[in-house]
Amino acid sequence: VFVHAGVVAWKGRAILLPGRTFSGKTSLVAALLRRGAIYYSDEYAVLDADGKVHPYARPLQVRSERGVRLFTPCMLGTTAGSEALDVSLLVFARFQATSTWRARPISPGNAVLRLLANTVCARKRPHEALAYLRLVAMNAPAFCAVRGEGDHAVSPVLDLLTERL
Repeated sequence: VFVHAGVVAWKGRAILLPGRTFSGKTSLVAALLRRGAIYYSDEYAVLDADGKVHPYARPLQVRSERGVRLFTPCMLGTTAGSEALDVSLLVFARFQATSTWRARPISPGNAVLRLLANTVCARKRPHEALAYLRLVAMNAPAFCAVRGEGDHAVSPVLDLLTERL
């Protein structure tokens, strides 16, 4: 099942950052990579029936006023993941230019609904999608957040994960 999301690994744990296009996923993924996270995707989280996320490591497409630039993980000082990992944290972070980090925990049910809204096969294969998403949401704490620039959100995101290690 493909979920529109950024994905990185930190200390062997996967962080899923679901969101629609232009929600700031790539900038947050890039900021996490510069901090040392391992790259999985800035476009899709590929979930299997066991609730694991697989790499979908295409070059990051970073948008700016000058257009789109492609970055490889190496260009950001890191590598791409190669193995499937359990999802350890879900962060639904909405970018707001003047905002500072604010996060609140959400229920697994709320997380499933938010994941479903970003799932490619949700309309054609809803039962399959729900089964995969339910497994992820039951095993990973989920947070809804408002954030400013990506670099300012890295420490709070990693703190959420570290609190659960």
